[in-house]
Amino acid sequence: MLKYTALAILGTALISTAAQSVEIQGAGSTAAAPVYQVWSTGYAAATGTRLTYAAVGSGEGIRRIRDSKVDFGASDVPLSPQEASKTGLICIPAVVTAAVPVVNLPSIPKGQLRLTGDLLARIFLGKVDAWDAPEIRALNPGLTLPNLKITPVVRTDGSGTTYHFSAYLSEVNAEWKSANGAKSSFTWPASFTGAKGSGEVVKSVQSIRGAIGYVDYNYVLDAGLNPAQLRNADGNFVSATVAGFRDAVVHSNWNRKGDFTATLVNQPGAEAWPITMGTFIVVPAVSHAGERTLEAMKFVTWGYLHGDQLAREAKFVPLPAQVQANAYRELSRVTDASGKAIGLQSMAMTTGKAQ
Repeated sequence: MLKYTALAILGTALISTAAQSVEIQGAGSTAAAPVYQVWSTGYAAATGTRLTYAAVGSGEGIRRIRDSKVDFGASDVPLSPQEASKTGLICIPAVVTAAVPVVNLPSIPKGQLRLTGDLLARIFLGKVDAWDAPEIRALNPGLTLPNLKITPVVRTDGSGTTYHFSAYLSEVNAEWKSANGAKSSFTWPASFTGAKGSGEVVKSVQSIRGAIGYVDYNYVLDAGLNPAQLRNADGNFVSATVAGFRDAVVHSNWNRKGDFTATLVNQPGAEAWPITMGTFIVVPAVSHAGERTLEAMKFVTWGYLHGDQLAREAKFVPLPAQVQANAYRELSRVTDASGKAIGLQSMAMTTGKAQ
């Protein structure tokens, strides 16, 4: 009941500002773009306020909010407490999605190729370069693998998807961890095919026979790509599904401790997808454009209150209750330049209790 009371109060507040015809500006994560598109459509219908969102990658999204060029940034990599303090930014989770390895192997039925994390790491280290390599054949005895060169397709821009993909490889392969670690961008081998943005990765994988790349889950569905199965921490070969992302979140410190800076990769769980990841919204802790930041926070809060339905529409997983409550508390810290609180603290607390 409290949730609907909070929603009614929020709706009144939003409608009262709709006449201003404010346009919210956001930029960042390409993975999260479908969520903000769905949120924007619903929010505009409810309030008249529209969102313009530029899917320019997580790194650029952080730069634009840091330079006050947008009302919120979007990143697939959470800011550490130290980084948030240094840059004067607040980072809260929006929804949960995943990175998925995809291949261009016309002879292999969609979703049937099996890989392990260790083997995936060796492919992206350039150690395994043929699709009929013994290691791949051993995992796929029922498939006829082609005698075809493996062409990795990789992101050349700063990418949260790359960060989580490499964080997973670091968890499962000691050589990758030592040589590369988890980062948003890499200097890749010259033999790899580079692409800027998830859309370009999709195009490159589709056009190169023998290609393997990594993209966000919604791109797999929308582009009809061929995803690989992965062996998860429980030892099961699993496909990327919303249920698998949810299982990873349930078994993570996001759910157990309400800590949304913790990793979601390689979590236990029978169905858990091993490269599950969150996507985040970033706003200034002290805003010099208070009214615009407030509009952005109203947009975020509206998205949270409609999270279950909207996440399903965009093929994402909504936040667990504890994580959302922590996000509201973070938003409540936002002030304008004069120190006036604009974080809607009382409404955030009511919404958190209603979950």
